[in-house]
Amino acid sequence: MNQSAKSRFLLLLSLLLGLALAACARAPAEAPPLQGARIGGPFTLVDQNGRKVSDRDFAGRYRIVYFGYSHCPDVCPTDLQQIGAGLTRFEQKDAARGARVQPIFITVDPERDTPAALKPWVAAFHPRLLGLSGTPEQIRAVAKAFAIFYEKQPVQPGGGYGVNHTRLAYLMGPDGAPIALMPQDGGRDAIAKELDRWVK
Repeated sequence: MNQSAKSRFLLLLSLLLGLALAACARAPAEAPPLQGARIGGPFTLVDQNGRKVSDRDFAGRYRIVYFGYSHCPDVCPTDLQQIGAGLTRFEQKDAARGARVQPIFITVDPERDTPAALKPWVAAFHPRLLGLSGTPEQIRAVAKAFAIFYEKQPVQPGGGYGVNHTRLAYLMGPDGAPIALMPQDGGRDAIAKELDRWVK
């Protein structure tokens, strides 16, 4: 092999080695879809056991945060059922990571959703689901922080009423920053997959 051929061979070998190393290198971590979004913030509410709860209580833990109301005829129960089932599926796959996820339900109907009313309702969806309520002012503030719209509808002749509201379930990180939206329409497997994707 002459000097010129040897130089070309060494150059080709170094290029191939570089490509092989690049292929083996780990791809950079994917950025969370909601990274940098101004969603979330401090709050103090009351859980279904009458205990005062603040956002600081969840420091270091992931949170699934869903807003709704217990008198919702269909959407809220369906979403919470899927969220609870998805979290359960994730817990079965990886109990340690599953335990790092706190599911949270925040009412947009504090007039009816007192702690006593929420207690049996949230228990139907997941054993660790927290149901949070508060004064109308507290609920307005936390809903605004999470970019949730809600509006009480006119009272019907029988005394009941509905509440229109944004239908979102957020996955928040251990630092309280938003990570992604939970795909509750995709069912429990989609939710478990999304948790597996982001929960470390």
